[in-house]
Amino acid sequence: MTNGPPNHASQPPSSGADPLAEPTLSDYHFDLPPALIAQTPPADRSGARLLTLARGSAVPGADGGGRLEDRVIKDLPELLRGDELLVMNDTRVVPARLRGHKDTGGKVELLALGALGPGRFEAMGRASKGFAPGQTIHVTTPSGALALYIEEAEPGGRLVVSFPPDLGTLWELLDLAGEVPLPPYMERAPGPEDKDRYQTVFAREPGAVAAPTAGLHFTPELLERVRRTGAETAFVTLHVGPGTFTPVKVQRLADHVMHGERYAVPEDTASRIARARAEGRPVLAVGTTVVRTLEAVAADHGAVVPTSGETRLFIREGFRFRVVDQLMTNFHLPGSTLLVLVSAFAGREPVLAAYRHAVAEGYRFFSYGDGMLIR
Repeated sequence: MTNGPPNHASQPPSSGADPLAEPTLSDYHFDLPPALIAQTPPADRSGARLLTLARGSAVPGADGGGRLEDRVIKDLPELLRGDELLVMNDTRVVPARLRGHKDTGGKVELLALGALGPGRFEAMGRASKGFAPGQTIHVTTPSGALALYIEEAEPGGRLVVSFPPDLGTLWELLDLAGEVPLPPYMERAPGPEDKDRYQTVFAREPGAVAAPTAGLHFTPELLERVRRTGAETAFVTLHVGPGTFTPVKVQRLADHVMHGERYAVPEDTASRIARARAEGRPVLAVGTTVVRTLEAVAADHGAVVPTSGETRLFIREGFRFRVVDQLMTNFHLPGSTLLVLVSAFAGREPVLAAYRHAVAEGYRFFSYGDGMLIR
């Protein structure tokens, strides 16, 4: 593992190089045929494909150069040494999307981001003519219509919304009236299967508006096979926010502002990570959300400690990874902060070469798509 001085978790790290020489957004482009964007989950969670890439390798050739290997998720146990610590995100996706209309009849869509206290929550809103404080939003539920009230409306769509207190908590409101917030690149309405499949089998802590997608591949049987190799598992929580789908609109990556996401690291996980590091065993992050959580905490505290908070960490080239040795992740959008993170971890050219290989071989991309293991 690489040690170095702390990078504050709320600030983008600096590579120490001339900012003008740093990669720009255009350097993270690749051609992706729309047909490769997975619109539905695979028939079997662990039946998806898995592309392996050796971390720190030279740019793979067209044949993989010995550095790329086409496998399937079910092969994961045999790809492990048997002493890894796999860290997973146990956030639970809530049915955070609310659809309704104003008094004028104009259609409205709200994405609930989190509770602000009894009967109040923060949301992002979308409507043809925007929002204004005092407006009523009518939402249809199986038991009839309910009224939500706009308390605050900021430029960019951020809202503070209130609802009748007799409806209970925000989670109870969403269970009653919300729907699964499928990502915008899934060009369909959510179906009955999404309630189960757009959720990891180990999801526990409600609060995410998007799934930690690398974790979607795991089944109880696969987890048991992983543990039988001698590998350990541990959990953190990072509630994935809408920022994961926010496009980067600036060429200079240092100018991009990340949305804050809430995280928690339990004592057991911090202890397991400390023990793995002391024993020289690799920490395998299942998903970029786990990477951000562990590296943000280590940057702020010098090590992974039991804690909770919010991070706006943007991991890009030049970042000093202090905790994570291996990464399992899905394939990400061109020019996204997630692709930038993966490139910082394994090298931009090797990652983009692996992505070109995945496109040529017909891998499925994004949330319901195939996986990638970097080790």
